Amino acid sequence: MYQVVPGGAGGTIVDVLPKKKLSKDSRALVGASVIGLVLVISAVTAWCYYIASLRKAELLKTQLLDLNKDGYVIRNQVGSGTLDLDSCSKEGEMLSCERTTDRKLNFFIETVRPKDTVQCYRVRWEELTPDIPVEHAMTYKFAHWYGGALSAIQHWPIALSGQQAPKPFVTSDIISNRNEFGGILESYWLSSNATAIKINNSVPFHLGWNDTERTMYFQARYSDSPFKPNPGEEPCAELSYRVCVGLDVTSMHKYMVRRYFNKPNKVPAEIMFRHPMWSTWALHKTSVDQEKFLAYAANIRKYGFNCSHLELDDRYTSRYGEFQFDPVKFPNASAMFQKLKADKFLVSLWTHPFVNYDSANFHTCVERGLFVMEPTGRLPALVRWWNGIGGILDFTNQEARDWFASHLRTLRTKYGISSFKFDAGETNYLPWKFSTKNYIRDPSTFTRRYTEMAIPYNDRAELRSGYQSQNISCFFTPIDRDSVWGYEMGLKSLIPTVLTISILGYQFILPDMIGGNAYRNRTEGGGALPDRELYIRWLELSAFMPSMQFSIPPWEYDSEVVDIARKYTALHESLVAPRVLELAGEVLNTGDPIIRPLWWIATGDETAYKIDSQFLIGDDLMVAPVLEPGKQERDIYLPAGRWKSHNGKTFDLKEPLHLTDYPVDLDEIAYFLWA
Repeated sequence: MYQVVPGGAGGTIVDVLPKKKLSKDSRALVGASVIGLVLVISAVTAWCYYIASLRKAELLKTQLLDLNKDGYVIRNQVGSGTLDLDSCSKEGEMLSCERTTDRKLNFFIETVRPKDTVQCYRVRWEELTPDIPVEHAMTYKFAHWYGGALSAIQHWPIALSGQQAPKPFVTSDIISNRNEFGGILESYWLSSNATAIKINNSVPFHLGWNDTERTMYFQARYSDSPFKPNPGEEPCAELSYRVCVGLDVTSMHKYMVRRYFNKPNKVPAEIMFRHPMWSTWALHKTSVDQEKFLAYAANIRKYGFNCSHLELDDRYTSRYGEFQFDPVKFPNASAMFQKLKADKFLVSLWTHPFVNYDSANFHTCVERGLFVMEPTGRLPALVRWWNGIGGILDFTNQEARDWFASHLRTLRTKYGISSFKFDAGETNYLPWKFSTKNYIRDPSTFTRRYTEMAIPYNDRAELRSGYQSQNISCFFTPIDRDSVWGYEMGLKSLIPTVLTISILGYQFILPDMIGGNAYRNRTEGGGALPDRELYIRWLELSAFMPSMQFSIPPWEYDSEVVDIARKYTALHESLVAPRVLELAGEVLNTGDPIIRPLWWIATGDETAYKIDSQFLIGDDLMVAPVLEPGKQERDIYLPAGRWKSHNGKTFDLKEPLHLTDYPVDLDEIAYFLWA
């Protein structure tokens, strides 16, 4: 069921060896060994040095560092020298060293005990010689890992294969760059043995892995990298991070989220949780026009569906980078919006950070210096994106932010636009070397600055990229899914993707359009519409997500599909939305996930760590959708407890239970309430 697959999901590598149950003291030792340092000692030669230097090694033992304990080895991979223990000293809980055998550096590891149930280690290795990378290699065992980033092939827990040299850990569009890290990304990982790793935001962080050696590589570097040192500083790399160990994975994650993650400051509009939004994209693509848009809205009412808002997607302007409606496709936009308002529709518009070279606004942006520039800062950097070639607005530049925001405000004022879908924002659309008005060391800071443009519209705004953006109180959506069943951008990827976004601190989630994008070359069966069975199963799963999004409407199929859609939008409104709204209010203080993995309530259950086709809403609603074609049954794993199924059957379990071939008709989804 769990295959090792290629991808870029944060670089952690999964080992499926069984979890050991650990006492509190043992867990502290495991944590020490996980850290086992970063002690960062160059490869195997360090061992000979330590064996010959037992007295000096006592300094390290006092830090509870046991480099071989339970299979963990963390070592420095770069440079010929080893730590010179004569340069090391210990004060209290901090061990610091000033040189290796061949050069000066600053190194320290400090033990921190912020609470009785958690022990943390602060680690920093600072090179004083320019252009020397710092790379800590960590060999792992006895753990499943979660977090990091979205990927084109999404699994839960993380699964990677092959060998990958450390590459920049920055946001990317995984539709066009399927081997890169995805558009929502944080340098945070969590393991089933209650170990959490948080890389400091100041690190020029690169991530690699080797599945043969079962090792992942944390690297800091400025050479051959889009990361840049601060102005006037030498490119001296620093690798600093924190590793924390707790009693169980759930309490460990709660601690890390409360301490290190941003929190949203408000809950988006309640109607977004209760009623689906409707997008024109998958149905009409760029051929949308005024007649089609009004007909789409009319059919929503005709077939008896509710609507949180209607989203007019790509190509309503004549050229990309303009903000006026195309007079050919939308001959009377004002009348169109008046009609929609009279029919009680709110409308949002698609937008993006690009201005194409053939747009009337391109010259203005060049003259005013509103674009990201090439490295000298004298010329705008032309970039290629999926709709052409142009400049990309520099959202570190207040003038560019004001220019973009003023156009959005004009659309809102003139037509009564309720919000916007902010597309793109990933760093792969920036040139490899670039210049911005305000200096940024980490390219993903550009993603953060772009997401900030959604703040005035956060009741209904939609973002597809995020970096340190958890406090932008908007709906975050994974990048478009293909209309296929599998783990690569398909239906099976949806639960692992939503669980990963949740672990990274993004809780207001709008999953992709029901049925996927409906591209002919990426659609099951190659038809104009997604496969009918796939569409129904996707619809049933989406009904149990925080929000629902239609694009291919159910009436494109038949009356049975329309009836199923009505059934599940009603179930979402009556059963799911009230629970989600209650949990959404708690997110503001706790940051806890709304959509949770099974291990959240079963931390001692090894099987729960590997379940990727079931999930929890809060602690008391467990969902098990059918994700395989041609199936009207599925195996279900029930954690210990008292559960009541969607069809009224009660399970009173002292031990977990596997339900084999549990019947689930095409118009059903299996779900269980904590009784």
